[in-house]
Amino acid sequence: MLNQLNIDNINSIREAQSIFSDVFKQKDELINTLTANPYVKLCTYSVDKKIVAFIEYEEIYDRYELDNIFVLEEYRNMGLASYLMQYMIDEGKKNNIKNITLEVRRDNDKAIRLYKKYGFIEKAIRHNYYGSCDGILMEKEMM
Repeated sequence: MLNQLNIDNINSIREAQSIFSDVFKQKDELINTLTANPYVKLCTYSVDKKIVAFIEYEEIYDRYELDNIFVLEEYRNMGLASYLMQYMIDEGKKNNIKNITLEVRRDNDKAIRLYKKYGFIEKAIRHNYYGSCDGILMEKEMM
């Protein structure tokens, strides 16, 4: 089940912060982000009332920037990341978004395959952006 969260869903946000503490390392990072930036969109996916995946992106003028997409390990390879990506893309179409951008570690093969599946193309490299690992900037044109 997909849920779009905002600051009014404080209990669900706290639950997501706790479940995904490896992603959101600082205390109340997710709450602080949603409070400080009204353009952040956070959608979670639940199985049996347990949050197991999420996508976080920002609407910046006429584009989206994908910040995070994450699925708990035991729920991977079930199509949840694809479902969340398609949701974001569909929302972008409804909102006349021109493009979606993201950055990914060069060694994150699964994520890169997912992004390419949805039409993202490599635009630039940030050499040694993650210490000794390059970052790849990718973009999907929507219009």
